[in-house]
Amino acid sequence: MFHYAVFGNPISHSKSPFIHTAFAQQTHQSIQYEAILVDTPPGEFAKAVQSFQDQGGNGFNITVPFKQAAFDLADQRTPRAQLAGAVNTMWFDGQGRRIGDNTDGIGILRDLRDNHGLSIYEKRLLILGAGGAVRGVLEPLLNESPALCVIANRTLAKAEELVELFAPLGRKVTASSYEALREHIFDLIINGTSTSLHGELPPLPDGILAEQGWAYDMMYASQPTTFMQWAQTQGATQVQDGLGMLVEQAAEAFYLWRGVRPDTAPVIAQLRPQKLSFSTERPVEIGGPAGLEPTRYGDWERKGRCIDF
Repeated sequence: MFHYAVFGNPISHSKSPFIHTAFAQQTHQSIQYEAILVDTPPGEFAKAVQSFQDQGGNGFNITVPFKQAAFDLADQRTPRAQLAGAVNTMWFDGQGRRIGDNTDGIGILRDLRDNHGLSIYEKRLLILGAGGAVRGVLEPLLNESPALCVIANRTLAKAEELVELFAPLGRKVTASSYEALREHIFDLIINGTSTSLHGELPPLPDGILAEQGWAYDMMYASQPTTFMQWAQTQGATQVQDGLGMLVEQAAEAFYLWRGVRPDTAPVIAQLRPQKLSFSTERPVEIGGPAGLEPTRYGDWERKGRCIDF
């Protein structure tokens, strides 16, 4: 039996064991997958990885706050992990070297393209935010050749840093303040900020979403997020959250380890048995009164949950 895991802190609410167990049953793979809590002081992650490797572990996922530590620990990184600046998937090769990859970007791309049928080619793309979550998904999206990609952030300099980093890909990428967005119209808006986690909305001007436009929140919740509700009022044709991204990036990791690609549709359906319905109810802040609890791919929950794996 092959041994896999997800490392993080906190980790008790990880969906990875469920997802990968479902993949293994579907593809008839004999694996064990567990969630491993790792202490946060410097050096503890490296010790945990070494212990896992010494005990015969084959590969593992990494969630917050250890993606940068995994990047530093990798003996070899894939080009997409190098550009992402973080590692969320690792395995050991025949010589015991630690190979690091990042499956976040391919996860969102496959959710948009394969699950929802959206081609990004020649689309005018707006990405909100300039943090690690956005950096991790930019390369695959840009490789789909959008007509334009604008990165908007409250701190313009951070968006400009991403533009400079990804400019060598040869795509038309620009940085913008939120105020300057009113000069543009976009076919697809992706929210990569943490605002939905708090039931808030980036300072978006009205009228920037094109007719037949799409909106995608990298957060997922049991009900539409504040950003998704805003997009609905702007006349969006399709409004999606990031649950499919979560499952798709896990499927890519599973493929890297096992050489077989699972069917993600039934797993997504199991995680969300009911279709989202729009209402005026607003998601509550984590740790607040009983109600909706939005969780965002790649970020913390106030109650100590880690939700990207």
